[in-house]
Amino acid sequence: MQLMKEKGNHKIVKEKESYLSLSHGSDIIDKNFSDEFKNYFSHPNTTPLFILGNAVEVLKQFPSESIDCCMTSPPYWGKREYQSGGIGLEKNFHDYIKNLCLVFLEIKRILKNEGSFWLNLGDSYEQKHLLGLPWRIALLLTDDQGWILRNSIIWNKVKGGLDNSKDRLRNIHENVFHFVKQPKDYYYDVDAIRSTPRKSKIVNGAVISATGVTGIRYKRQIELSTKLSQEEKTHAYIALEKIISEVASGQIADFRMIIRGQQRTTHSNSESVSGRAKELKEKGFYFLKYHPKGAKPGDVWEILPEDSQNRKIHFAPYPLDLCKIPISATCPPNGIVLDPFAGIGTTMVVAHLLKRKSIGIDICRHYLELAQKRTQLIL
Repeated sequence: MQLMKEKGNHKIVKEKESYLSLSHGSDIIDKNFSDEFKNYFSHPNTTPLFILGNAVEVLKQFPSESIDCCMTSPPYWGKREYQSGGIGLEKNFHDYIKNLCLVFLEIKRILKNEGSFWLNLGDSYEQKHLLGLPWRIALLLTDDQGWILRNSIIWNKVKGGLDNSKDRLRNIHENVFHFVKQPKDYYYDVDAIRSTPRKSKIVNGAVISATGVTGIRYKRQIELSTKLSQEEKTHAYIALEKIISEVASGQIADFRMIIRGQQRTTHSNSESVSGRAKELKEKGFYFLKYHPKGAKPGDVWEILPEDSQNRKIHFAPYPLDLCKIPISATCPPNGIVLDPFAGIGTTMVVAHLLKRKSIGIDICRHYLELAQKRTQLIL
């Protein structure tokens, strides 16, 4: 039996034990909601679709390989009291891990082969023991579910909450993991997340890179080197002049020159491990070139927790900026972003700002109503 009532232009649908809160509802919704999904997937509007229900049960009704990117921050274990109960309130952390992994297995099924899964997890203590929950779960996903872990990011929250403990340091970081289903050919637009590069300039006829490199110091090191043959020095001079001209023309943003006997080899001195070490042995030098479109982000992100939310209605510090790099880099412009623990809709807000479609699932009706209000403010 299906019940439907109107709340403004917002349809609320109840069927059996599963609930849907739909911002793009049709008059008649199929038992498995497949028609509703197909309609949303094909609709060009980027207004988010919010679904009220248990994440695993709702995800089971999604078509396989239908989502481009998943970005989520599940509830903490044993730290919060969330409305409507759910994951995070288990009596022991083993059940918490098991319940999360059931969700993530469904995510793997519905994620496209070219898709990405970004997981933000906070850790917890039990009887003064730091449990290492993020890495326990990450290793289960790689070892048991076959996910490929591409990055482990440290979210440095810069400041933390009140901490009155006198026998340990403050906890001000969380983990963000980037998983994919296949080792190659997953969607990744690195240029979309590069920082704006500083420009080179010409002073008194000399080219100066964005970080002040002119080549004069390198020329002097080549000239005085006792580790380079005369032939190697000649080749090094020619190569240095060429790369300086590339900086001047904007082909590269900046560079560093590694000269045998002057600078240490990056990564490793072993020629079997490092191609750079082999190049240094054979030529006597090599260059590190900075991309003309700017540097890509590192794996430590300094982002303040969300302070603009009313903590009486939602406790998660999950900020907008945490979602920008994942969605920009790994969801194509015409793609769909999923958050199975939507809360008050942070992932969907960012997806909409970046002109991506998105679907948010949560078991709390009140949170989804707040999420819808947030996204309506930017429609």
